[in-house]
Amino acid sequence: MPTQTYPVELTAPNIEAYRKGNTGIDFVTTFDSALPGPHVMINAVTHGNEICGAIALDRLFKAGIAPVRGKLTLAFVNVAAFLSFDPADPDASRLVDEDFNRVWLEERLDSDEDSTELRRARALRPLFDSVDYLLDIHSLGTYSEALTICHGHQKEVDFARKMNYPGYIMAGSGHVVGRRLIEYTPFNDPANGKVALLVECGQHWAASSATIAFDTALHFLQATGAVDPAFFDAHISEAARNPAPAQVWDVVDGIWSKTEAFAFSDAYIGMEVIEKAGTVIATDGAEVIVTPHDDCLLMMPSHKSGANIRKLRLCKRR
Repeated sequence: MPTQTYPVELTAPNIEAYRKGNTGIDFVTTFDSALPGPHVMINAVTHGNEICGAIALDRLFKAGIAPVRGKLTLAFVNVAAFLSFDPADPDASRLVDEDFNRVWLEERLDSDEDSTELRRARALRPLFDSVDYLLDIHSLGTYSEALTICHGHQKEVDFARKMNYPGYIMAGSGHVVGRRLIEYTPFNDPANGKVALLVECGQHWAASSATIAFDTALHFLQATGAVDPAFFDAHISEAARNPAPAQVWDVVDGIWSKTEAFAFSDAYIGMEVIEKAGTVIATDGAEVIVTPHDDCLLMMPSHKSGANIRKLRLCKRR
Protein backbone atom coordinates (compact mmCIF):
# COMPACT_ATOMS: atom_id res chain seq x y z
CA MET A 1 0.00 0.00 0.00
CA PRO A 2 1.64 3.30 -1.05
CA THR A 3 2.34 5.91 1.60
CA GLN A 4 -0.26 8.67 1.49
CA THR A 5 0.83 12.27 1.16
CA TYR A 6 -1.05 15.07 2.89
CA PRO A 7 -1.57 18.69 1.91
CA VAL A 8 0.02 21.33 4.13
CA GLU A 9 -2.93 23.52 5.10
CA LEU A 10 -1.16 25.31 7.96
CA THR A 11 1.47 28.02 7.97
CA ALA A 12 4.17 27.77 10.61
CA PRO A 13 4.18 30.99 12.67
CA ASN A 14 7.20 33.23 12.99
CA ILE A 15 8.21 32.73 16.64
CA GLU A 16 11.25 35.02 16.66
CA ALA A 17 9.40 37.50 18.91
CA TYR A 18 9.38 34.81 21.63
CA ARG A 19 13.09 33.97 21.46
CA LYS A 20 14.24 35.98 24.48
CA GLY A 21 11.36 35.19 26.83
CA ASN A 22 12.05 35.85 30.50
CA THR A 23 13.41 32.57 31.87
CA GLY A 24 16.98 32.62 30.61
CA ILE A 25 16.05 29.80 28.21
CA ASP A 26 15.42 30.78 24.60
CA PHE A 27 11.81 30.54 23.43
CA VAL A 28 10.45 29.95 26.94
CA THR A 29 8.25 32.50 28.74
CA THR A 30 6.76 32.28 32.24
CA PHE A 31 3.84 34.40 33.43
CA ASP A 32 3.64 34.70 37.23
CA SER A 33 0.32 35.75 38.79
CA ALA A 34 2.07 36.39 42.15
CA LEU A 35 -0.78 34.39 43.74
CA PRO A 36 -0.60 30.86 45.16
CA GLY A 37 -1.25 28.12 42.67
CA PRO A 38 0.34 25.43 40.51
CA HIS A 39 3.03 25.85 37.88
CA VAL A 40 1.30 25.03 34.60
CA MET A 41 3.17 24.53 31.33
CA ILE A 42 2.27 24.05 27.67
CA ASN A 43 4.83 22.73 25.18
CA ALA A 44 4.82 23.12 21.42
CA VAL A 45 7.01 21.58 18.68
CA THR A 46 8.48 18.70 20.66
CA HIS A 47 8.69 17.46 17.07
CA GLY A 48 9.59 20.23 14.66
CA ASN A 49 7.15 19.19 11.93
CA GLU A 50 4.14 19.24 14.29
CA ILE A 51 3.34 22.90 13.89
CA CYS A 52 -0.19 23.06 15.31
CA GLY A 53 1.21 23.57 18.82
CA ALA A 54 3.29 26.53 17.72
CA ILE A 55 0.16 28.07 16.21
CA ALA A 56 -1.76 27.50 19.47
CA LEU A 57 0.97 29.12 21.61
CA ASP A 58 1.24 32.03 19.20
CA ARG A 59 -2.54 32.54 19.56
CA LEU A 60 -2.30 32.42 23.37
CA PHE A 61 0.46 35.03 23.39
CA LYS A 62 -1.45 37.32 21.03
CA ALA A 63 -4.67 36.88 23.03
CA GLY A 64 -2.92 38.23 26.13
CA ILE A 65 -2.99 35.04 28.17
CA ALA A 66 -2.22 35.53 31.87
CA PRO A 67 -2.75 33.12 34.77
CA VAL A 68 -5.17 34.08 37.52
CA ARG A 69 -3.18 31.97 40.03
CA GLY A 70 0.18 30.27 40.12
CA LYS A 71 2.49 30.39 37.10
CA LEU A 72 2.05 29.59 33.42
CA THR A 73 4.96 28.71 31.14
CA LEU A 74 4.72 28.56 27.34
CA ALA A 75 7.62 26.81 25.61
CA PHE A 76 8.66 26.15 22.03
CA VAL A 77 10.72 23.05 22.64
CA ASN A 78 12.65 21.58 19.71
CA VAL A 79 13.20 24.95 18.08
CA ALA A 80 16.22 23.84 16.06
CA ALA A 81 14.03 21.32 14.25
CA PHE A 82 11.01 23.63 13.95
CA LEU A 83 12.98 26.48 12.40
CA SER A 84 13.91 24.18 9.51
CA PHE A 85 10.25 23.46 8.67
CA ASP A 86 9.68 23.52 4.91
CA PRO A 87 6.14 22.96 3.60
CA ALA A 88 7.67 21.47 0.45
CA ASP A 89 9.23 18.70 2.61
CA PRO A 90 7.26 18.89 5.86
CA ASP A 91 8.39 15.61 7.43
CA ALA A 92 12.08 16.52 7.24
CA SER A 93 11.95 18.83 10.27
CA ARG A 94 10.71 16.25 12.80
CA LEU A 95 14.07 16.21 14.59
CA VAL A 96 17.70 17.23 14.19
CA ASP A 97 19.69 14.31 15.64
CA GLU A 98 17.19 12.16 17.51
CA ASP A 99 13.63 12.10 18.86
CA PHE A 100 13.33 14.72 21.63
CA ASN A 101 10.44 12.70 23.05
CA ARG A 102 12.55 9.61 23.78
CA VAL A 103 15.49 11.05 25.76
CA TRP A 104 13.87 11.45 29.20
CA LEU A 105 15.91 8.88 31.09
CA GLU A 106 18.26 10.07 33.83
CA GLU A 107 21.07 7.87 32.53
CA ARG A 108 20.95 9.75 29.23
CA LEU A 109 20.31 13.21 30.63
CA ASP A 110 23.19 12.81 33.09
CA SER A 111 25.55 11.19 30.59
CA ASP A 112 28.30 12.61 28.38
CA GLU A 113 26.28 11.82 25.26
CA ASP A 114 25.71 14.75 22.94
CA SER A 115 22.95 15.62 20.48
CA THR A 116 20.95 18.71 19.64
CA GLU A 117 17.92 17.26 21.39
CA LEU A 118 19.84 16.19 24.50
CA ARG A 119 21.34 19.67 24.87
CA ARG A 120 17.89 21.23 24.67
CA ALA A 121 16.45 18.67 27.10
CA ARG A 122 19.19 19.41 29.64
CA ALA A 123 18.51 23.15 29.36
CA LEU A 124 14.78 22.61 29.92
CA ARG A 125 15.07 19.93 32.59
CA PRO A 126 15.14 22.26 35.65
CA LEU A 127 11.99 23.91 34.36
CA PHE A 128 10.18 20.58 33.93
CA ASP A 129 11.30 19.64 37.45
CA SER A 130 9.29 22.61 38.76
CA VAL A 131 6.10 22.00 36.76
CA ASP A 132 2.88 20.65 38.33
CA TYR A 133 0.76 20.26 35.17
CA LEU A 134 2.19 19.82 31.68
CA LEU A 135 0.46 19.67 28.30
CA ASP A 136 2.70 18.48 25.44
CA ILE A 137 1.08 19.28 22.07
CA HIS A 138 1.65 16.87 19.17
CA SER A 139 -0.03 15.81 15.93
CA LEU A 140 -0.45 12.64 13.88
CA GLY A 141 0.60 11.16 10.58
CA THR A 142 -2.97 10.28 9.50
CA TYR A 143 -6.43 11.83 9.61
CA SER A 144 -7.12 10.10 12.93
CA GLU A 145 -9.40 11.68 15.48
CA ALA A 146 -7.59 13.61 18.19
CA LEU A 147 -6.61 11.88 21.44
CA THR A 148 -4.94 12.46 24.78
CA ILE A 149 -2.15 10.09 25.87
CA CYS A 150 -1.03 9.47 29.43
CA HIS A 151 1.34 6.95 30.97
CA GLY A 152 -1.58 5.41 32.83
CA HIS A 153 -1.43 6.48 36.49
CA GLN A 154 -4.83 7.13 38.03
CA LYS A 155 -3.89 10.76 38.76
CA GLU A 156 -3.39 11.28 35.01
CA VAL A 157 -6.65 9.64 34.00
CA ASP A 158 -8.54 11.61 36.64
CA PHE A 159 -7.09 14.91 35.40
CA ALA A 160 -7.66 13.99 31.76
CA ARG A 161 -11.30 13.24 32.59
CA LYS A 162 -11.57 16.66 34.25
CA MET A 163 -10.03 18.26 31.16
CA ASN A 164 -12.41 16.21 28.97
CA TYR A 165 -11.03 17.26 25.60
CA PRO A 166 -10.38 15.79 23.10
CA GLY A 167 -12.77 12.84 23.23
CA TYR A 168 -10.33 9.95 23.74
CA ILE A 169 -8.02 9.30 26.71
CA MET A 170 -5.42 6.63 25.93
CA ALA A 171 -3.49 5.17 28.88
CA GLY A 172 -0.21 3.31 28.38
CA SER A 173 2.81 3.23 26.09
CA GLY A 174 2.53 0.31 23.68
CA HIS A 175 6.26 -0.49 23.86
CA VAL A 176 7.89 2.91 23.51
CA VAL A 177 11.66 2.73 23.04
CA GLY A 178 13.30 5.26 25.36
CA ARG A 179 11.14 7.44 27.60
CA ARG A 180 8.67 10.12 26.65
CA LEU A 181 8.55 13.46 28.43
CA ILE A 182 5.20 12.55 30.02
CA GLU A 183 7.05 9.61 31.64
CA TYR A 184 9.95 11.70 32.97
CA THR A 185 10.51 10.83 36.64
CA PRO A 186 8.80 13.82 38.34
CA PHE A 187 5.58 13.10 36.42
CA ASN A 188 5.89 9.31 36.64
CA ASP A 189 5.53 9.13 40.43
CA PRO A 190 2.04 7.98 41.47
CA ALA A 191 2.64 9.36 44.98
CA ASN A 192 2.77 13.02 43.92
CA GLY A 193 0.21 15.22 42.21
CA LYS A 194 2.25 16.16 39.15
CA VAL A 195 0.54 15.36 35.84
CA ALA A 196 1.84 15.39 32.26
CA LEU A 197 -0.39 14.71 29.27
CA LEU A 198 0.38 14.45 25.56
CA VAL A 199 -2.28 15.45 23.05
CA GLU A 200 -2.36 14.30 19.42
CA CYS A 201 -4.39 16.94 17.58
CA GLY A 202 -5.09 15.19 14.27
CA GLN A 203 -3.09 15.09 11.06
CA HIS A 204 0.08 17.17 11.21
CA TRP A 205 -0.82 19.85 8.68
CA ALA A 206 -4.62 19.69 8.54
CA ALA A 207 -6.23 23.06 9.29
CA SER A 208 -8.37 21.39 11.97
CA SER A 209 -5.30 20.36 14.00
CA ALA A 210 -4.50 23.99 14.87
CA THR A 211 -8.06 24.56 16.11
CA ILE A 212 -7.94 21.37 18.17
CA ALA A 213 -4.55 22.31 19.63
CA PHE A 214 -5.83 25.72 20.73
CA ASP A 215 -9.09 24.28 22.13
CA THR A 216 -7.14 21.59 23.99
CA ALA A 217 -4.85 24.20 25.51
CA LEU A 218 -7.89 26.14 26.71
CA HIS A 219 -9.49 23.05 28.27
CA PHE A 220 -6.17 22.23 29.94
CA LEU A 221 -5.85 25.74 31.36
CA GLN A 222 -9.45 25.64 32.57
CA ALA A 223 -8.93 22.26 34.28
CA THR A 224 -5.86 23.55 36.14
CA GLY A 225 -7.69 26.68 37.25
CA ALA A 226 -4.96 28.81 35.70
CA VAL A 227 -7.15 30.82 33.34
CA ASP A 228 -10.00 33.24 33.92
CA PRO A 229 -13.28 31.55 32.87
CA ALA A 230 -14.04 34.63 30.77
CA PHE A 231 -10.87 34.03 28.73
CA PHE A 232 -11.93 30.44 28.10
CA ASP A 233 -15.45 31.51 27.08
CA ALA A 234 -14.16 34.20 24.75
CA HIS A 235 -11.79 31.94 22.82
CA ILE A 236 -13.08 28.35 22.84
CA SER A 237 -14.60 27.15 19.56
CA GLU A 238 -18.27 26.23 19.59
CA ALA A 239 -17.46 22.63 18.65
CA ALA A 240 -15.31 22.25 21.79
CA ARG A 241 -17.40 24.27 24.23
CA ASN A 242 -19.43 21.42 25.78
CA PRO A 243 -17.82 18.12 24.77
CA ALA A 244 -19.37 14.74 25.53
CA PRO A 245 -17.65 12.66 28.23
CA ALA A 246 -14.30 11.39 26.97
CA GLN A 247 -13.75 7.66 26.46
CA VAL A 248 -10.89 5.98 28.35
CA TRP A 249 -8.92 3.20 26.64
CA ASP A 250 -5.92 1.19 27.86
CA VAL A 251 -3.05 0.52 25.47
CA VAL A 252 -2.57 -3.23 25.86
CA ASP A 253 0.03 -3.96 23.20
CA GLY A 254 2.17 -2.50 20.44
CA ILE A 255 2.97 -4.03 17.06
CA TRP A 256 6.37 -3.54 15.42
CA SER A 257 7.17 -4.60 11.87
CA LYS A 258 9.64 -7.47 11.61
CA THR A 259 10.01 -7.42 7.83
CA GLU A 260 9.89 -5.01 4.89
CA ALA A 261 6.72 -6.81 3.77
CA PHE A 262 4.47 -5.60 6.61
CA ALA A 263 1.04 -4.68 5.22
CA PHE A 264 -2.21 -3.63 6.86
CA SER A 265 -5.37 -5.37 5.70
CA ASP A 266 -7.13 -2.02 5.28
CA ALA A 267 -6.22 1.67 5.00
CA TYR A 268 -6.54 2.28 8.74
CA ILE A 269 -6.23 5.87 9.93
CA GLY A 270 -6.61 5.14 13.64
CA MET A 271 -9.38 4.85 16.25
CA GLU A 272 -11.17 2.12 14.30
CA VAL A 273 -12.78 -0.41 16.67
CA ILE A 274 -12.63 -3.99 15.39
CA GLU A 275 -15.59 -5.90 16.76
CA LYS A 276 -14.32 -9.50 16.90
CA ALA A 277 -11.18 -11.04 18.37
CA GLY A 278 -9.15 -12.92 15.78
CA THR A 279 -9.86 -10.46 12.96
CA VAL A 280 -6.92 -10.15 10.58
CA ILE A 281 -5.57 -6.59 10.62
CA ALA A 282 -2.15 -7.06 9.01
CA THR A 283 0.44 -9.46 7.68
CA ASP A 284 4.18 -9.30 8.29
CA GLY A 285 5.89 -11.62 5.84
CA ALA A 286 4.40 -15.03 6.63
CA GLU A 287 2.99 -13.88 9.98
CA VAL A 288 -0.72 -13.05 10.23
CA ILE A 289 -1.59 -10.41 12.85
CA VAL A 290 -5.05 -10.51 14.41
CA THR A 291 -6.94 -8.57 17.05
CA PRO A 292 -6.33 -10.07 20.52
CA HIS A 293 -9.78 -9.30 21.95
CA ASP A 294 -13.26 -8.11 21.00
CA ASP A 295 -13.80 -4.38 20.45
CA CYS A 296 -10.11 -3.71 19.84
CA LEU A 297 -9.26 -0.10 19.02
CA LEU A 298 -6.43 0.50 16.53
CA MET A 299 -4.39 3.51 17.65
CA MET A 300 -1.89 5.52 15.61
CA PRO A 301 -1.19 3.20 12.65
CA SER A 302 2.03 3.97 10.81
CA HIS A 303 2.10 3.43 7.06
CA LYS A 304 5.83 4.03 6.78
CA SER A 305 7.56 1.13 5.07
CA GLY A 306 10.41 -0.85 6.56
CA ALA A 307 11.31 -3.31 9.28
CA ASN A 308 11.55 -2.43 12.99
CA ILE A 309 8.94 0.34 12.82
CA ARG A 310 6.18 0.63 15.38
CA LYS A 311 3.11 0.09 13.27
CA LEU A 312 0.21 0.15 15.68
CA ARG A 313 -1.02 0.22 19.27
CA LEU A 314 -3.89 -2.04 20.36
CA CYS A 315 -6.33 -0.75 22.95
CA LYS A 316 -9.13 -2.04 25.18
CA ARG A 317 -11.88 0.19 26.55
CA ARG A 318 -11.65 0.73 30.31
